[in-house]
Formats: sequence, structure tokens, C-alpha cells
Amino acid sequence: MRRSHHALGANSFVEDKETGELKRPHHVDLKTGMYKGRQVLTPKED
Repeated sequence: MRRSHHALGANSFVEDKETGELKRPHHVDLKTGMYKGRQVLTPKED
């Protein structure tokens, strides 16, 4: 009963508007380097 709030919830994902891939909300997309419609990181090279 003491630790009932320690349970892990399922991860939530949203579909990216531009690429259509699933991503975590409020996280930087590491493939494109975009966050909230602006470029914050340089994209990774394959």
C-alpha cells in the first residue's frame, strides 16, 4: 500500500506531423533535430 504510486505507466507516443513517425511528446527528434517546429540540433548522419 505504501508504494502503490511507484507503478510505471505505459509510454505515450504521438505521430510526428512531418515524418509520420511515432515520437515521445516534449522530446527532441534525434533524427531531424527538430523540437516544436524549430531546429535545435544538427541531424545525425547515417
